[in-house]
Formats: sequence, C-alpha cells, structure tokens
Amino acid sequence: MGKKVTVVGAGFYGSTTAQRLAEFDIFDEVVLTDIVEGKPEGLALDMNQSRSIEGFETKVVGTTTDNEGGGYEATANSDIIVITAGLPRKPGMSRMDLLEVNARIVRGVTENLVAKSPEAVIIVVSNPLDEMTALAQLASGFPKNRVLGQAGMLDTARFTNFVAVELGVPVGSVTTLTLGSHGDTMVPVPSQSSVDGKPLADLLPAEKIEELVAKTRGGGAEIVALLKTGSAYYAPSAAAARMAKAVAEDSGAVMPVCAWVDGQYGIEGVYLGVNAKIGAEGVKEVVETPLTDEELANLKAASEAVRAKQADVADL
Repeated sequence: MGKKVTVVGAGFYGSTTAQRLAEFDIFDEVVLTDIVEGKPEGLALDMNQSRSIEGFETKVVGTTTDNEGGGYEATANSDIIVITAGLPRKPGMSRMDLLEVNARIVRGVTENLVAKSPEAVIIVVSNPLDEMTALAQLASGFPKNRVLGQAGMLDTARFTNFVAVELGVPVGSVTTLTLGSHGDTMVPVPSQSSVDGKPLADLLPAEKIEELVAKTRGGGAEIVALLKTGSAYYAPSAAAARMAKAVAEDSGAVMPVCAWVDGQYGIEGVYLGVNAKIGAEGVKEVVETPLTDEELANLKAASEAVRAKQADVADL
C-alpha cells in the first residue's frame, strides 16, 4: 500500500480499469477522472460501496476535470497514470482514423497531469496506441522509459485465447507473443508460441496458424463490429491494470508493451511493441526475443510504418 494511481477517462475502459486496480488492494487510492460532470464521482461512489463485498480497502476518488486544468488537484502526486481518454472506434473505423481528435485530447490531459505528478509513470491506452504513446512522452517531457503503452499485452492475450479455443485446451497451458504495432502491422510471433511447452508449429498446420494470426490482427475490429456502439474494454482493462500492478510492485515482470526502442533488433528511435521488463521506473529494459528472419523483417517493417506517424504527432 502507499501508492496512488490515476485513471483518465471514465468510459467503460477507464472505469473497468479503475475497478480492477482497486480490487488488487495494493494502492491507497485510485483516482478516476472525466470531463463529464459527476460521472467519475458517481462511479467512484459505486465502487467504494463494493469494498466490503469484494474485500478491498483501496479508496476510489472521482473528479470532474476540464481543459483548463480544473479538477486535477485530486490527481496530485500520482505514482502511476493510466490514460484511456479519447474517442473509441466505431464500425468501419481504423485506429488511425482517431489520430487527430485523440491527439488533442491526450496532449491536453498529459500536460495537466504531469503538472501535478512530475514523477509518475504514464501508461497510455488511447488509440492509435503507438502514436499516442509517443505524443504523451513529448507532451510530458518525461524520460522515455517512464512512458509506455498497452498493446502487446492485449494482442498477446487475444492470440492466446484463439489458440486455446482452436485446440480445446486451457488458456493457462498456452504461451504466445505479439510484437510490433497495435494495428495493421502487428507481429504475432508463432516461433515463440507453445502449448504445454510444445511448439505451436508441431500442433497446428502453418495455414491454421496464419489464420489465427490474421484473427488476432483483426481481434479489436471484430469486437467493434459486433458491439456497434463501442470497443473492447474487459481484456484491454485487464492488460492495463496488470501493467500498472507491475510498476507499483516493481516486479520486473517481462511483458509485451509499447516501449522506446533504440538499437534493439537493429531498430533505432521509435515507440514499438516489444517485450520489456517493467518496474517502478516504467521500462527497466527492452528484452530482445529470438525471432525468425521473417518475424524480424515484419518487426522492422512495423517500426518504419509507425515511425512516420509518430513524427507527425509532434505537431498535433
């Protein structure tokens, strides 16, 4: 206990993340913010009333904020900030379609947050993820290791689930990995995927693995199309909360996240989905994972695809 975490955005994603963080019972305080007057306060009140049922002591605080910095006092001295603010995708939209509108939102909230919490670690989940992570680092002025994004955790979870369903095995027996961008240049890594220690390639034919890879790349869009009025939040919030937990506990857990890559895999100067050791200072180190030549080529292609867009966000 003794840690404080702020979750920005009280939509389904943000509020579910706040609830998961509170139920870990490792924080003194979880602060939930939103620009919709009364919404974060109401949700916080509801969550606090669940404490005796679920058996956690973490206090949830809701605060309505505005673009001029009002309401951010409640977030002061946060150890961790999770930014979920922004518009969700609608059917037919790509993550990149959200670039300009969400860039304005993410820049504004980041500047207001870091003025109150200059030592925080920032975890970005707003889309388009890789670009918003880069923007949050620029807007905060923080060292690059203290700003990271949630991407590979979610995409890997989707890949794992699809493999488990295909083979009819427990998800706990499946290990997969997804790197690259959180988008069309996502790089699932079959060579690092296994079931009960057996290589995935020994259990499924290449064409079936490629089918699951494609399904993973389109996992978010499939949910958006089914929901019609929103996007995924149960699995994404679980991923973001686990990342925040690793920071709070300085666990050193290795997780696939959007981190600053500068030399690893022969890739220079870009935020990209890679395996990284997570702790109190954010990214402790990028962990290079053995890849096939094709997987490495795909990762390098992903880095170039997101590099240009990340350069663009500096002016947004």
